[in-house]
Amino acid sequence: MSIFAWIIVGLIAGWLAEQFTGREHGLVTNLIVGVVGAVVGGFLFSSLLGFQYQRGLNLATIVVATVGAVVFLFLMDWFKGKNQLDSDRGRLP
Repeated sequence: MSIFAWIIVGLIAGWLAEQFTGREHGLVTNLIVGVVGAVVGGFLFSSLLGFQYQRGLNLATIVVATVGAVVFLFLMDWFKGKNQLDSDRGRLP
């Protein structure tokens, strides 16, 4: 897939993930989340689930990237919450 297709899929997937999770991101953050989501989603669908799809700029790629972006945002929240709990435990009352 060309870099142009990665950017388009990343922007669409990042924006959709933003809408699903109720967040407010900017354009650059949506792009980053979407591209990372494409990698995460590609791994989840191909390696773990054995799902094969036509790569390129199409609906299947956007769905896979969006699912990956939502999983990525969920994991980021989980790690942030876990670190927040750990830092709260270290405080004195």
